[in-house]
Amino acid sequence: MRRPRWGKSVTFFGTSGASTESPPASDESSSSDSGPAEPGGLGSQAREAIGPADGRGVVVCGSDRTMLRVVTELVSSGERVIAVVNPASRHYDRIGELGAQVMGVRVISESLLRRAGVDAQDGNASTARALVLLDTDDVRNVHTALTARDMDPDLRIIVQMVNPRLGKQLHSLLGDCVVISGPSLAAPAFVSDALEDDELTWLEIGGRRLVAGQADLIRQPHLTVLADTTSSATPELLPTSSSDPSGDIVLGTGIRSVWRTRDVRRAGWLMAAGDIFDRRVRRIAAVMALLVVAGTVLTHFIAKVEWLRAVYLAAGAVTSAGIEDDTFSEAAPWAKVAAVVVQLTGIVLVALLTAVIVDSLIGARLSRVIGGVRGRPRNHVVVCGLGTVGARVLEILAERGVAVVGVEHDEDAPGVQTAHRLRIPVVIGDSSNEETLRSAGVQRCLSVLALTDGDITNLESAMVVRDLNPDARITMRMFDHDLAQRVERRLGLGHSRSVSMLVAPAIAAAAANRRSQVTVPAGRRVLLLTEVTVEPGSVAVGLRLGELDEEGGLRVLARQDDGPWDWKPASGKLLRGGDRLAVAGTRSGLARLLLATRARHGSTAS
Repeated sequence: MRRPRWGKSVTFFGTSGASTESPPASDESSSSDSGPAEPGGLGSQAREAIGPADGRGVVVCGSDRTMLRVVTELVSSGERVIAVVNPASRHYDRIGELGAQVMGVRVISESLLRRAGVDAQDGNASTARALVLLDTDDVRNVHTALTARDMDPDLRIIVQMVNPRLGKQLHSLLGDCVVISGPSLAAPAFVSDALEDDELTWLEIGGRRLVAGQADLIRQPHLTVLADTTSSATPELLPTSSSDPSGDIVLGTGIRSVWRTRDVRRAGWLMAAGDIFDRRVRRIAAVMALLVVAGTVLTHFIAKVEWLRAVYLAAGAVTSAGIEDDTFSEAAPWAKVAAVVVQLTGIVLVALLTAVIVDSLIGARLSRVIGGVRGRPRNHVVVCGLGTVGARVLEILAERGVAVVGVEHDEDAPGVQTAHRLRIPVVIGDSSNEETLRSAGVQRCLSVLALTDGDITNLESAMVVRDLNPDARITMRMFDHDLAQRVERRLGLGHSRSVSMLVAPAIAAAAANRRSQVTVPAGRRVLLLTEVTVEPGSVAVGLRLGELDEEGGLRVLARQDDGPWDWKPASGKLLRGGDRLAVAGTRSGLARLLLATRARHGSTAS
């Protein structure tokens, strides 16, 4: 039987509504959803379509908290897990307690991968069904992936990449692979918390990054109408036509550009000059000006020099530009001494002025001064921590048309460059420092996202924000799940989210070859968007593409055969084994599609 395909390279995107296997049950039993829904599943039909596991293991390499979450997900779903962990990892013992087979090593080699199960030989499949690489070093991940690909060309490889650009190019190195982008998965959830809405759902399906939401928010042309929320009290799912297109929930490629007056403005060059030429510079300049005035008067009346020439001579003496010696050659001795004193004083003042300006430039870097905040911003979102997650959050907020200010202590952080590109003000400083947060205007903001890499820093920032602005919505990035629960319960500092908990389900789904599904809410009903493979020997082989569509139950969005995805597939085309479909449907509609696309001998679904 032909092995299921994942396509060239898949990058997962999602929101808090993303799921694997199935969404949460709807609050309402829809008449179009036939069959009872099981908790956490698609119902009995879908469970039968999933099929049994093949018994092979999943090799997971990593040492951080994401590794712990992924192993937890895989073990709880019945997978046999071989965990390759650095013995120095704080999660080493815990991973072993979960039931995984632990191999403690510091460096991953070809011999180690072979012992872990990547051992394809003489046309036989490896003992390991998938390899998951979760190292925080992209170079090590790529090196390990290339080694494993040479050992087993058919091995499913799932890689978490920190650098999104490198991740997009992985398919040229590895062929079929799955790339997990943590920032892309986590950022939409943080944005939803900050804006306290669920209007938009980001996803990647059919080789395209898409967004679902209200029609007036989505950029045209719309790919399809997912639900008509105005036709009746109950939304109509997957309608063929709509009486009020502006009230539809649609699928598109991006959000509509929002023209707005920015509530937050960057400092700019004028304020930069004001910060560089501070009070110290102004005082020194004033003293030098007084000396020039006094020297001009004395030169005019004592040396009998005309006013313009007197100004020139006095300024030259004060600024150390030089003085003509013969001018005072016939002057009284006290006048000569005064001229020397003025010149020496000017030398000192020029040196002091130079030192103060250089200190201003070094203490407040030009990039920080220019990118700072002008005026008194209000009704904005403050993002503390501009790493890879913070950078993606800035991009989404800018796309949404939301006024935002960034806070970051490292001027070279990825999000700082993103902020400059998007012309978003950035305050350089410690986000747990009260003065830094005041500079960002937290006392007048709507919400704060604490996204630094430290739990304590995020917690301190949240506590300072709560003191400055009790009405602000606060969302913290917390790595320690237990700490996050206790903080929420006892301190009431707002919500907390973990990037590892947002990423782990998608990684586990890819490793177990389960479908990654995204839930799009429509009132009290939900739609699922996912990809399905037509397996050889299934009922769907030989059917026309249009025969799979069900009004109100299922719609085929795109099709991939041997080439790229076709987002305008002809309904009369015949389906072949191995074709991949991007679909939107209800639970029951998707369950029926799974039954139709399953091989009759019950092989594992993609």
